[in-house]
Amino acid sequence: MKKIRLTYEQQKKINGIIFLLPFLIGFLLFFLIPIITTIVFSLNIVGVADEGGRSLTWNGFKNYYDLFFVELASDNQTQIYRMFYEEFRNIIINTPLIVIFSLFAAILLNRKFKGQGIVRVIFFLPIVLGLNIVVNLMTMSQGSSYIDARTSGVTVFSSDMLQNVFLNAGLGQGMVTFLASSVSRIFTIMAQSGVQILIYLAGLQSINPSLYEVADIEGANQYETFWKITLPLIAPLMVFVAIYTVVDMFLASSLTNEIYTFTFIKNKIGIGAALSVCYLVFVLLIVGVIWLLAQWKVMKR
Repeated sequence: MKKIRLTYEQQKKINGIIFLLPFLIGFLLFFLIPIITTIVFSLNIVGVADEGGRSLTWNGFKNYYDLFFVELASDNQTQIYRMFYEEFRNIIINTPLIVIFSLFAAILLNRKFKGQGIVRVIFFLPIVLGLNIVVNLMTMSQGSSYIDARTSGVTVFSSDMLQNVFLNAGLGQGMVTFLASSVSRIFTIMAQSGVQILIYLAGLQSINPSLYEVADIEGANQYETFWKITLPLIAPLMVFVAIYTVVDMFLASSLTNEIYTFTFIKNKIGIGAALSVCYLVFVLLIVGVIWLLAQWKVMKR
């Protein structure tokens, strides 16, 4: 039997297909098929068939109309517009904070010093084990209950005190409000920055050390080294971190609870599917805007 000899290019293509095969299978089974099923459900009335199983009755875009008009009129607790607005506001505010905080935390953890490994373990333990435990303990130590700790969180600094300090420094009211709210959500930012810091650490450690040696020989200070070497080389990763952060917040959104309520508690599967599709489009639009801005600003460098 004659052996089939493959060229180097053919071997590379086969190896590439084998490498991508687990992702393609997972994408097909756990993403593409569920998305198509959800879109079909959103365009139908989903019920139980007489002979068992489910029944689909076509009703077009009525589920979407009912979601934003009928449900809002009949149930005051369902405030879809407010949820979308709050989610958009959280993404716009928290994403830049997480991206910047993760970068500077990774730079600090990447510096060479004694006990570096121990410091990294101490820093990442609350993130790995769950920062909510630490937040709950701190809140309970301030006199709040466990339930209050889960709902209200912890504020280390008084918001009024911070606003007075920033106002006395000559900052405008809008900037003062933004800075005070940013400091008050420091625990949330830290809890959502673990994976991003690891991504930045991998990127920082991949930078050729000879670039820093040349900059040091040329007399560049730390500030110039950061802006001329570190930031340009790490900029593509910032785009990935921003997209990952948006998707991560998408998975932890309160809208997912609303989808669960419509689908399993109220037994309105079609409306729950419609809300899922709307939220998916909403997140894809935000990710698309981030990608376009990255193509315009970052990728041109």
